[in-house]
Order: sequence, then C-alpha cells, then structure tokens
Amino acid sequence: MKIRIATRLSPLAILQTNEVIKKINFYDPESICEIIKMESDGDLTDAPLHTIGGKGLFVSKLEMALENGIADIAIHSLKDVPALLDSKFSIAATLPREEAGDALLLKQDLTKNDLTSNLKIATSGPRRRSQLLAINPKLNIVPIRGNIQTRINKMKTEDLDGLIVAKAALNRLKISHPNMHLFSEEQMLPAAAQGAIGIEVITNEISSDIDSLLKLINDKLTHQATEIERMVVASLEGNCLSPISALCKINGQDAELKVRVSNQDGTEVYNEVTRFKLENKISALDGFINTLIRNGAKEIIQR
Repeated sequence: MKIRIATRLSPLAILQTNEVIKKINFYDPESICEIIKMESDGDLTDAPLHTIGGKGLFVSKLEMALENGIADIAIHSLKDVPALLDSKFSIAATLPREEAGDALLLKQDLTKNDLTSNLKIATSGPRRRSQLLAINPKLNIVPIRGNIQTRINKMKTEDLDGLIVAKAALNRLKISHPNMHLFSEEQMLPAAAQGAIGIEVITNEISSDIDSLLKLINDKLTHQATEIERMVVASLEGNCLSPISALCKINGQDAELKVRVSNQDGTEVYNEVTRFKLENKISALDGFINTLIRNGAKEIIQR
C-alpha cells in the first residue's frame, strides 16, 4: 500500500513525519510512504501570525493537497491546527504526546528570577505574551518567527535576553540550551494540543486500508485529551488572536482539565479547573464550557 504524506519543509515537520512513517512501518512493513514537502503560507513570511491570518496558514496548503488528491494524509503539529476544522476534514490519529509545556531560554548570565526585571523576551503568539505580562507587565515582549534553531540564533543577532519555545520541539529536535528553564502550569499553561502530532484526512475520502492503519497507530490517550482541549477552544470561538490555554490530563477513567483565558496585556486572567469521569465526558464538558462562558471567558479573550 502506498501512502502519500503532505508535510511542511521545516526540520521539525520532517522529523515528525518520519515519526509517523516509523509507526506506519511498524504495523505494515510493506507500506510505501511518499513524503510530499510543501511550503506553507506561514513559512513564506516573518510577520507575526496573528496579523496575517493565524495558525491556519500552516495548515491550508496541506489541506489543499488532500482536497486535490495529491496526498492521502497530512502531518501537523496539532497546536497549529485551528480548533474549528472545515467539516470535510478530521484528525484521524495522534501520536503519543511529548512534553506539553513551554521552555524559557535565557542569556547565560540570567536566571528565571530575572523575569521580574525589564527583560527583552521574544515569543510568538498572544497566549505566551499575555501570560508573560501577567508575570511581569514591565517585560519587553517582542515577536519572533522562524524554525526553532533560527529563533535560538536570533537571541544573539537581535540581542534578546530570552526566548520562549515549546519544550516538545526542543525534545524532538534534541536541542539543548545551557540556560533553559521550564515554566510551571501556574506560570504558563500550554496551548491546546501542544506537544502532539496530528494526522489530518478528508473524512469521507480516506481509503479503508489507510483508515484501518491510522486506527492502529493512534494513541488513544493523546487523541482523547487533545480532542477535549480543542473542543474548549472551539466552544469559546478562539483563534490565533485568542489568549486561551487548555491542558487535559487523563489517568485511567479520570480526567482533569485546566483552562486559562486572559486579555491581550495579561491584566485580566481567568482560570478554571474541572475533574470528571470519561464516561461522563459530554455532560461534564457541556457544564464546564457553560461555566466558562457564563463567567465571561469569551469577552475576556477579546479585550
């Protein structure tokens, strides 16, 4: 069986695609996987994503490949996939999640305690920016784009005091940094589905053979947790402009869901936590989302 796989050009995207291929070959050694490398719209500009169309820029070209019959599946960092997908698409499988949190990379002479100072910290996206400003409103937050290694290099070329990146990306690329610090969940809650690799398909056009294979490689725990997180973001009508964080942890039949929303400058932060049995997931999430909305979550993220 031949499987055509659409992916982005970045080293992380190729690495994640190869992880998927390893899983495919484990369950079906005779499968032939063809990698279709594509330059997404998000890769063609250095402008902050929230000013040019958001995370969907990383996804649209790959979805076009699916629609045009060029590819059978598309590989994404699931946090980059909009929570509200076009109804024809679906996330058919996820691989086991890496660390979900964010890492702070600092200049050699600084420590995490120096976040109380007026440091120049680079990050991408309103979620990290708002949570940083909630820690210290005097921080000088500047936007940054590019792949992980490019961003690290910019710490020197752009005289940055620090940089925030997903710990999962560092782990997968085996990149170490001499002055790295991890944020606690209290300091910075991750984006929905951060650390997870998602496999997207056109739901009604995927072949039965490929569909069966994706069911085998799917990590059910990660799939269920990220589905819950993305459901919250979709229910709040969140997009790339929205400072929304969501993290679901599942242990057996018990689930814990943490959500944080804030305004753009971090002066207003709302946290909510719920715990429920997976057998009661639908009713528990309905009630939880209603609580978020009733307490003004939709309005906060728009301020």
